[in-house]
Order: sequence, then C-alpha cells, then structure tokens
Amino acid sequence: MASILKSLRAVGDINRLRILLLLDHEELAVAELQEILGLGQSRISTHLAQLKQADLVEDRKQGKNSLYQLKDRHLVEVVRAAAEEVPEAAADEKALALVLEKRRDKVRTYFDELAGKFGRNYVPGRSWKGLAEMLLQLMPPMTIADLGAGEGTFSQLLAQRAEKVIAVDNSAKMVEFGARLARENGLANLEYRQGDLESPPIDAESVDLAFFSQSLHHSLHPQRAVEAAWKMLKPGGRIVVLDLKKHAFEQAREMYADTWLGFSEVELRGFLEQTGFKEVQSWIVDREGQAPAFETILAIGRK
Repeated sequence: MASILKSLRAVGDINRLRILLLLDHEELAVAELQEILGLGQSRISTHLAQLKQADLVEDRKQGKNSLYQLKDRHLVEVVRAAAEEVPEAAADEKALALVLEKRRDKVRTYFDELAGKFGRNYVPGRSWKGLAEMLLQLMPPMTIADLGAGEGTFSQLLAQRAEKVIAVDNSAKMVEFGARLARENGLANLEYRQGDLESPPIDAESVDLAFFSQSLHHSLHPQRAVEAAWKMLKPGGRIVVLDLKKHAFEQAREMYADTWLGFSEVELRGFLEQTGFKEVQSWIVDREGQAPAFETILAIGRK
C-alpha cells in the first residue's frame, strides 16, 4: 500500500507526469528533458529524484551522461490515460521528436558545436563577407521579401543578385533611410515599403522567398506574421526565419524593444507547420560566447 501511495504522490505533479509520459516513449538525459520541458536542470533533477524514490524510474550510465527510463510499467496505462488531461503533452511529443532527431544526426550535432566559431581565429582570405558573396552568386535570380528589414543591410546584399527585393519595415525613418541608400548605390531592383509584419503591403503569390532576419520576435502575433508570409509566396516558394532561441534576458525588452524573448525550435517549427509549410527544418546556427549567450535558430520551409 505504501508503494502505491508513493507512486500516486509522485504522479500528482504535472511536470513529473510530463516526464513519465516522455520516458514512456524513450529513455532521456537530463539535458534532453531540459530542452523539451523548458525547465531548469535543478528542477528536473529534483523531479527525477522523487520519481526514483517512488521506484517509477531508473537510470543508467552512458559515457558522462545518465539516461533515465521507466522502471515501474504498471502505471503506464494510467499515465497514458492522463495524457489527455495534460495540455502540454502534444507539444512535449513534438519537442521529443526534435530531440531524438538531433540525437540521431551526429553530423548535425558536430556542426552545432562549431556554430559561431567561424572567423574567431584569423585565417588569411577567410571571412564572412567572402563566404556571403560566394553564396549570393550561387543564388538564382528571384523575388525576395525581406520582412522587418530595418535599414536594409541584408536587403542590399540580396539585391546584388536577386531579380527584385521588397524590404518591409514599420518604421518610416528606416524605410526613408534604406530607400536613400538604395538610390545612392544604384540598386533599382530594391524597393522599400512601410508596413507591419502581420499585414505587409505585398501582393499574394508574388514572391519566391520570404525572409525574417531577427524580426519575428518583434511581432505581436508571430503566427499571423508567418501566415502573411505564406500568402505572399508563390507555390513552391520558401520561408526562411533567423531568430533568437528562447532565452531569459528580460532586459532585451527595453534594450531592443523585443516583444518575445526568442522562440524554441519546436515553437518556430510549429509556426511554419501550422501555417501549412512542408519540409520544415531547423538548426542552431550560432552561439555567442559572451553573456547573455544568445543562440540563433535557422528555420526553413516550403509552400
């Protein structure tokens, strides 16, 4: 009876129940549970310790990590039935799929570790500018929407190769400044328009690529901004989102006028998938070494 009471107490907490639901699918490390649940290491370790004490989970060593798995299978059916009452369960499953994808893709993990190191050590002739110029030359001519373009630095780079670039920003001063630079540099294929991310002044099915560069976290409703990008894209067109990974640097709201403190990969993928984009992928493409150690996510999809 004491064992049953212990088990019932253990599964009475929503986060411990979420952990059990995840471990029902796959054994996981603490770091993986952190990424899925968005909780701190200490909280997850505490929950796991309580679940171990109740004989519901056990762990095994794999290198430097401990992998946790279900020990008591008798409560599995109860736990699965309770999933319908856990609002976070569906999102947790999507996050689990992403974590397992990363685990399987060792090459991707290797390059994730390299992200951000390019250019930190001097190598003659190697630079971000050189790499960008090379990639721009490989890009086929197309119509591109740069959404939340600011003064349009990236728009001006794209205009060197694109058939047409439409740079959209909600600041009249930014639009005026960018348009002046475009004229001064003879970029006749670069057009600036003032507008909101959620209702940009771009015709339906008129662009090949919709691009958000560190702008989506300024939108009041990111899902609506992605849906607006969908409408402007031609069939087969692509969306590209570069944005901050979810962080806890609250000062960003005042310092950079950020509405959202970044997004998780699952959230970004969710925005694209719920809108209807296919072939959705995402990567961590940069990690800053200095506090607050921002990370950057690249997410892509096809209409």
